[in-house]
Parts: sequence; C-alpha cells; structure tokens
Amino acid sequence: MGDRTPTTDQLRSAIDSESTGEKVNFPDPAAAPLGTDAEAAGEPPTATERQAEVRSRPRASGPEQDRGMLYYLGLVGMAYVLMLGVGVLALMTR
Repeated sequence: MGDRTPTTDQLRSAIDSESTGEKVNFPDPAAAPLGTDAEAAGEPPTATERQAEVRSRPRASGPEQDRGMLYYLGLVGMAYVLMLGVGVLALMTR
C-alpha cells in the first residue's frame, strides 16, 4: 500500500513544472532547493509537513493562464499595428 505523500523532490518538480501555478515552467536555479536546508540540519520534512504543503499550494487554472496569453498576444498585435501605421504615415509624408 505504501505512503502516497510526495517527496521533497516531487514537490519541487511540481512547482518547477508550472502545475501548481506558482511560477512558469522553468527549473529553479536556487542555490539551496526546497528542503535542502532542513535535510542538511538532520530534520527533513515529515510526511505530515509534506501533505500540508500539498494541501496549501495553489492550483494552476487553464482558463486563467490562457487569458494571460491572449492579453499578451493582443498587446503585441496592437504594437505591431501601431508601428505599421507609423511606418506607412512616415512614407506618405515624405
């Protein structure tokens, strides 16, 4: 049956992979990754502490992330159209 509590590495991986919504999908370049200090001190996080971490993390929501990308693409599109308009106007006033 076994313990289904995630390890510290699994928790860190979930954060790094964007599945918790805490950051973008990119490895964390931390000098001391999650759990390292506690393990070095001889007190690694207990199963109860790791379960509390899982329960307290935010969850990434698809529609919210999609909305952010749409907003970004909209801004880029408007900037492109504005630059194109300024270029055409500059050519017409020569």
